Amino acid sequence: MNWYTEQWSKNCNFSIAYETLLHSEKSTFQQIDFYKGEEFGTFFTLDGLMMVNEKDEFIYHDMIVHPAFATNPKIKKVLIIGGGDGGTAREVLRYPTVEKVVMVEIDERVFRLCQEYLPITASGVEEDRRMELCFEDGLAYVNQANDASFDLIIVDSTDPISVGEGLFTTAFYQECYRVLKKDGILINQHESPYFAEYAENMKKAREKIKAIFPITEVYQYHMPTYPSGHWLFGFASKTHDPIKDVKVEEWKNFGLKTKYYNTDLHVGSFSLPNYVREALGNGN
Repeated sequence: MNWYTEQWSKNCNFSIAYETLLHSEKSTFQQIDFYKGEEFGTFFTLDGLMMVNEKDEFIYHDMIVHPAFATNPKIKKVLIIGGGDGGTAREVLRYPTVEKVVMVEIDERVFRLCQEYLPITASGVEEDRRMELCFEDGLAYVNQANDASFDLIIVDSTDPISVGEGLFTTAFYQECYRVLKKDGILINQHESPYFAEYAENMKKAREKIKAIFPITEVYQYHMPTYPSGHWLFGFASKTHDPIKDVKVEEWKNFGLKTKYYNTDLHVGSFSLPNYVREALGNGN
């Protein structure tokens, strides 16, 4: 039996058994590996870190997309930064009211390999007429985008190292604010509160976004194959409060079948444990 092992902290490792190494290559940007095992199906890693697997991908992709649409069901133009596996775009494209989706992924090989080995997330994304794929640096794309050109920006990034580092800076969040419309929403990968290194990145991201957007919240989800399993997304907006302004009936009218997200969970996910609230500052 073969084992994929990831170091979650200096004192904690996580391992998954696999039968086959499907593909391994070093792209221009990072090491990409695809595995297949009994417990989690096909999964892929970037630079030795778990990204997506067939068994629990629905949790991450439900929670990075649907809370924004339940808060503002009128979203029409969406910018996805990162998201190379295609799962975030897949969920956004389920909304018939969405008119345009731009996915900016720095490493085209990630998307092409997911089309081949992980069709559960990537299949059909490129073929949708509303979809525009841009294989370039997300920070550079946002810097060049027009003012008030998107209703929703989703930052579906890796951790703030290597290719993901620039997506956790004050300058990037300021550009996102400029590019969003007056009622725009920003959702960002907000790390984990549990292990020290991730918690530090969580606090830094929170401080930077809170200094720019008038409405900022953090919400949680359970991701079994990410370090500690307890992970967060950030919600920032110019006008929409994700708790006070959630449009329960309007979202239900979309008729979307989801495996993880529902509107009861939507409100509850913003209720954070005390240790997380304290780490984020001032009990907020």
